[in-house]
Amino acid sequence: MTGGATLVDGRPDAGELAILVHLDIGGTVEQDERNELRLLAEAAGAEVVGELGGTRSAPDPRFYVGTGKAEELKDLVASTRAELVIFNHPLSPAQERNLERLVQCRVVDRAGLILDIFAQRARSFEGKLQVELAQLRHLSTRLVRGWTHLERQKGGIGLRGPGETQLETDRRLLGKRVAMLERRLERIERQRAQGRKARAKAELPIVSLVGYTNAGKSTLFNQLTEAGVFQADQLFATLDPTLRRLELPTGDPVLVADTVGFVSDLPHELVAAFRATLEETRSASLLLHVIDGAASNRSRLIADVEAVLGEIGSLEIPRLEVINKIDLMSGQEPRLDRDQDGRPVRAWLSAQSGEGMDLLLQAVAELTGGERVQHRVRLEPADGRLRAWLYGHAQVLSDRPTEQGGWELSFTMGRVDFERLAAREPELEARLVDGASAA
Repeated sequence: MTGGATLVDGRPDAGELAILVHLDIGGTVEQDERNELRLLAEAAGAEVVGELGGTRSAPDPRFYVGTGKAEELKDLVASTRAELVIFNHPLSPAQERNLERLVQCRVVDRAGLILDIFAQRARSFEGKLQVELAQLRHLSTRLVRGWTHLERQKGGIGLRGPGETQLETDRRLLGKRVAMLERRLERIERQRAQGRKARAKAELPIVSLVGYTNAGKSTLFNQLTEAGVFQADQLFATLDPTLRRLELPTGDPVLVADTVGFVSDLPHELVAAFRATLEETRSASLLLHVIDGAASNRSRLIADVEAVLGEIGSLEIPRLEVINKIDLMSGQEPRLDRDQDGRPVRAWLSAQSGEGMDLLLQAVAELTGGERVQHRVRLEPADGRLRAWLYGHAQVLSDRPTEQGGWELSFTMGRVDFERLAAREPELEARLVDGASAA
């Protein structure tokens, strides 16, 4: 068979010799985007033996790349004996099927490639469940592909099925598995929520590291906490979140969380499946946005991370930009940038060499600070949800009922957390009985 691949269930088996395809669709494909696809392919274990580019005003409905380019791809697969074609674009199930029939080897799109990397890297029980859920959600749209046992539904004596086609059976079984995984992850999320509530009551601010994959988050995490988390110069080196306690120069403790790296066009199935893990980011008091300062496409990477933060509802959380890898930037020295109010907004450092770590710790101490505020608030009978939130996230000093059937609470909490609460609950300020005071 062309390309040297074998058939499994009528479809080409996956291989490691890969051809990369990226088209300019109505714009310009930057070189860094091509390089990233190669890095993703290598992270999945593929050996790149060829690349195919081109320009189109719009994707071809049948092959995505058009008939002529598809024939060119077929010839390239034959000449290189490739076993896999990776598209840097989302493909429809029909396009994948048509391409596989033409080139006679496995075809995957960007989402399928990233899902495969996550499947290889997941280590924890929760991580494996999340990846499987994402894969099944992705597969659920692709059960109409060329699986031969779905095409053998015939009538006649001895060949009639139990009332449903094989495709319907597969969909029903897949749906059951998805529901089971969702129930398991819901139980894990409830346990995580209890842990977050306990940490909030312990009054420990959470500092969460976020950033584009391979920006140096795990290296920085190890520098801060000496956690020994696996670090490597590759995409998605670590998936499972890790929390460690860190003592700041002021003597105040914080919890530091390392999370999965982001990437442009992160599959929605992964964002949904990893929502429980990313919830650690949403509950943080401060986000350290780790940025590869040596990257030529730094602005695009920052925008991609901001897009994912918006998708998971974390844009309102205070952020400190951490420009990493200054050791690879000519003439760049460690420094701390501040805004017009004197608050730290950007730290320049090298997580690899340790340069500038003292400035980062100083900035984290200022932004999470041990500074706390104390308030007294009068709540209406309809404010039960807000009262429950205060019990879960603040230290309630007193709570007495009012004549109107509400409550008057006195509580203390971190200034940053209170500012986030006030922004989320606009009516809170009007119900404060007294002004802010340092706790």
